[in-house]
Amino acid sequence: MAERTEKHGFAKQAFDKIQSKYDVVQAQEALQWISEMIGEQFDTSGEMDNVYKQLRDGRKLCQLMNAIVPNSIPKINSGENNFKLMENIARFAQAAKAYGLSDSETFQTVDLYEKMNLHQVILCIFALGRKAQKQGVRGLGPKESEKNERTFSPETLVQGNTVISTQY
Repeated sequence: MAERTEKHGFAKQAFDKIQSKYDVVQAQEALQWISEMIGEQFDTSGEMDNVYKQLRDGRKLCQLMNAIVPNSIPKINSGENNFKLMENIARFAQAAKAYGLSDSETFQTVDLYEKMNLHQVILCIFALGRKAQKQGVRGLGPKESEKNERTFSPETLVQGNTVISTQY
């Protein structure tokens, strides 16, 4: 992790607010799901330090994406070169977006690599799990909702205009 100066004032308040959203139980569920999907045993405790240690290099995330969509990330970098590890994380985020996750469901590389927002990383894993479940792969978390559009005939719409609303 790169060394940054300590935050002060509003920046510290914002950082503390982000860190307070982190849920240890949710993180543990995410790590357990990753472990099952990639077929590798590792420490799945949900403490921030462990999540950071397990996911920092991006390899497990890339393996997870390849387990959901084979060959979606053809090259996974190994070694300890910081740029290569950050590239793994970026490739995962790019593959997750290609799989259907929105920008608000993914995370920036620094959120994980510099331990800035692990909560968003866990949210991304859960979003990926929901999307995978919708595609028929063993997923994580609740089932993603489906669009349920309704169309009304013109007569029904006119009838709706004549009803007096009781909501004030």
